[in-house]
Amino acid sequence: MRFNHTILQVVPRLDAGGAERSTLEVAAAIVRAGGRALVASAGGRLAHEIEKAGGEIIEMPVHSKNPAVIWNNGGRLARLAATLGVEIIHARSRAPAWSALAAARKIGVPFVTTYHGAYEASGQIKRLYNSSMLRADCVIANSRFTAAAIARADQVDPERLRIIPRGADLAVFDPLTVDSERINHIASQWGLAWEKTRLNVLLPARLTAWKGHKTAIEALSKVKTHARGGQDTGHNTGLALVFCGGAQGSRDYDETLRTMIDERGVRDMIHLVGDCADMPAAYGWADVVIAPSTRPEAFGRVVVEAGAMGKPVIASNHGGACETVIDGETGFLTPPGDADALADAIDRIWRMTPEDRRIMGENGRARATSIYSSAAMCDATLRVYSNLLAGKEKPAAA
Repeated sequence: MRFNHTILQVVPRLDAGGAERSTLEVAAAIVRAGGRALVASAGGRLAHEIEKAGGEIIEMPVHSKNPAVIWNNGGRLARLAATLGVEIIHARSRAPAWSALAAARKIGVPFVTTYHGAYEASGQIKRLYNSSMLRADCVIANSRFTAAAIARADQVDPERLRIIPRGADLAVFDPLTVDSERINHIASQWGLAWEKTRLNVLLPARLTAWKGHKTAIEALSKVKTHARGGQDTGHNTGLALVFCGGAQGSRDYDETLRTMIDERGVRDMIHLVGDCADMPAAYGWADVVIAPSTRPEAFGRVVVEAGAMGKPVIASNHGGACETVIDGETGFLTPPGDADALADAIDRIWRMTPEDRRIMGENGRARATSIYSSAAMCDATLRVYSNLLAGKEKPAAA
């Protein structure tokens, strides 16, 4: 579709995360369609990628929650938007949404917000703070789970609410484009050989408590010794679990995990490798990807990327995973925090024939291709923009 319009996206920072990656993907789609993509942010490592895609970065402290800074950001955004001919302002987080809302209303252009997570709304002050996201002409939720959480916590006109799932870049996350050389290279960086005689398990997530690393450690100790029966399975040395993700400043949690790994006797099985610059190769190394989060993921990018790479996924049975994983077809869903159930699911994958694992992975690839592609997400977002500019969306009350 052609889209000869100027759009300003506003996001706190441009580091790793779902909001940041979606900002990049939509900016690139706007440019490809013939439009102008502006991004206001405090900066970050994805800023360069946005510029490479043809977008333009406006650096300002939109990450700040200081009311005075938010107020000043609103005035500055309004002046910039008027000067640059911005036709829609799209905010992706609460604090910058206040600045974006003020700017949009001042210059009289449509205002869009995207919920990349479900915010808690306990107390009047928190509700007021969250309400910046609800005052948009179109409110986008990244999953049915997120949309339901918005509806429970806040009042939003259903006619202004749209569900646009996030997606994987199917050209990047394509098993046919990831050769054995790339996989061997990433495995060697981790200090591992890529051995197809064992089960390779990948947990891609930053090192933070709710991502389920402790549950995974407990599960691996049970897989190793079958604690329920007290007998060693005899195949523990054939399994490798990689924690792929940085500590992001939380060295205490990193040390806690390493201590737990030693205490459970699974040092030979679990490897903490930090951030990874080639995630398609990381997924290519894996036989199964796990996402054992202990609190609901609003969407869960890992599940869709792994599916796009043709890998079975074991995920916690809550949040967005209930939409992206078909239990028994593209992977397995297990109760959150249940190490026994996670161990059982890993063991089920291990005992599958390579052909059965391949079929499960192909089911995941087919589902990602049909529903969860970044191209589909971008197309749907640009349609929202077009409808707003054509007056087809119901505007929010002033």
